Amino acid sequence: MGKVIDARGKACPMPVVLAKQQMDAGEDSFTIQVDNTVAVQNLQRLADSQGFRTTVEGSGAEYAIAFHRAPGATAPAQGAAAAANPAAPAARAEDWALYIARETMGEGDPELGRNLARMCLYALTQSTHLPRWILCLNGGVKLATVDEQAAGHLRELAEKGVEVLVCGTCLNYYGLTEQLKAGRVSNLYELLEKLQQAGKVVSL
Repeated sequence: MGKVIDARGKACPMPVVLAKQQMDAGEDSFTIQVDNTVAVQNLQRLADSQGFRTTVEGSGAEYAIAFHRAPGATAPAQGAAAAANPAAPAARAEDWALYIARETMGEGDPELGRNLARMCLYALTQSTHLPRWILCLNGGVKLATVDEQAAGHLRELAEKGVEVLVCGTCLNYYGLTEQLKAGRVSNLYELLEKLQQAGKVVSL
């Protein structure tokens, strides 16, 4: 059966991230435990896209999804490289910018929006396609200051080579200048310059 990973109680996209980590490490067989049907469906879609077959056991709030690499499918080269050299970088900054102008993601319930923003940043820390810049303006500066979890993800991204720039005017407006926990203070001229340089801009 291989390794068993307990992802029960973990919010999206954590179960998918945990499964992808096993795939990238070259695992051919493992099981993910989850507690909702949405997670089951997301994991099955991931398996289909990565050359794995799945079997699902359980119902209600207890599911076990067993992953098995399909015959003929090969482990990704980066997984083998990472196993041979754990110190090798798994990600690199690319020519795009993530523009964050508020502390929530999407419209609707503010708390849900904050959780989605945190999970989006976490998922980005697990990606191999990182932005060259993350630009925080207006309410987005709160993710680099008062939101400890989001700030931690931003620090991790900075350690991976992403330049995190935070609007100084916005920090001053919200009274958060002394609470910056991730990135460095920037200005609108520099932020606009980065937006103009980026090959692609994605807004959170």
